[in-house]
Amino acid sequence: MFPQLPLRLTALALAIAPALGLAATAPATTTSLDLRLRQESVDDANFDKQASAATLRLRAGLQHAFGAHFSARIEFEGTTHLGGERFNSTANGQGAYPVVTDPDNAEINQAWLAWTPNAATRIAIGRQKLNFDNQRYIGASSWRQNEQTFDALDATHAFANGVQLRYSFLGRVQRVNGANNPNEDLARWLLDAHLFNVGGKLGPGRLIGYGYFIENRTLPLSSHKDLGLRYVVEPDDKANRRWGFTLEAAQQSPYADGADRNHAHYALVEGAWRWQGNTFRAGEERLGGDGHYGFATPLATLHAFNGWADRFLNTPVDGLRDRYLGWNRKFGRFDANIVAHDFAADHGGRGLGRELDASLAFAITPHWTALAKVADFNGEHGPADVGKAWLSLEYKR
Repeated sequence: MFPQLPLRLTALALAIAPALGLAATAPATTTSLDLRLRQESVDDANFDKQASAATLRLRAGLQHAFGAHFSARIEFEGTTHLGGERFNSTANGQGAYPVVTDPDNAEINQAWLAWTPNAATRIAIGRQKLNFDNQRYIGASSWRQNEQTFDALDATHAFANGVQLRYSFLGRVQRVNGANNPNEDLARWLLDAHLFNVGGKLGPGRLIGYGYFIENRTLPLSSHKDLGLRYVVEPDDKANRRWGFTLEAAQQSPYADGADRNHAHYALVEGAWRWQGNTFRAGEERLGGDGHYGFATPLATLHAFNGWADRFLNTPVDGLRDRYLGWNRKFGRFDANIVAHDFAADHGGRGLGRELDASLAFAITPHWTALAKVADFNGEHGPADVGKAWLSLEYKR
């Protein structure tokens, strides 16, 4: 019952807030609406059939400020398929097709109460989106139609010297497979997780230290802790700095009832260069493995890493080395991206494949955006070939 406590406390607080006199003399209420229509196609060499999924997602929210220090948000999310179900949503039983993880679903996506006693401090409790740094460990996974959210307590404080401290307690995660998924282990995990993150300016960049202690009560053997450092320098036009880089290293080890084998390392080296409107990035990410266990980030926004074809959502037991080269350019209302990957095992070094990803987004109006996106993975020594394509139209306000 405890993992649902933040959500229940939020509901109680929302109910009694007016009675406590928290409503201000000039309350502010805002609404939000996010509508996304998407067609996803998957040609996976592991399957005789190709997947074709047309889905529609509606997310609507209401946020209210109870004076200067309290605010609350309630947000509904619903997803449905259009036409035939020629895809495996993880909930529809269509196992003959490749997976497109956008099942029919209706749920409360967010329901939180926040207290901001001053400009430097914020504490929120309830169901909420959490994104830590680049979302490599903790993220909302917003690429999928059903977002990942957490029943959590999240507290941040910014010190006068620019150092920012963040702590989160996670009691439960609502996964992208949807609250209505018949497999409860896919729908949600019960957690007892404590996340610590502290960062501040150092030289031209920002240094971040973190400790994530994640007990998965649903899958106890997967429980682990992550201790790491991250340093980021971004290209900055105002500072006339065209270059940037990211360095990161972390160690993963067992935590709570985690299996003894849960030992692995993580390393990232990335360089960036901005020139005449173009941004180039080249890097290598290593998720360690020893043949028995690979570095795991199960609460991350996984689609953003190691190729859009999603061949490595679960790190192989031999680990993963991802060498990549990317290009981005924004021109007018267009935003273009191309990324090439070369994958190999961290342990043993065997080649796992290559991938080419490309996307083009077009801002039709301030509220409407169209997107075309493709991913082509060519496997080697294990993973099979897969090609994916997406077309989407999204409205946000």
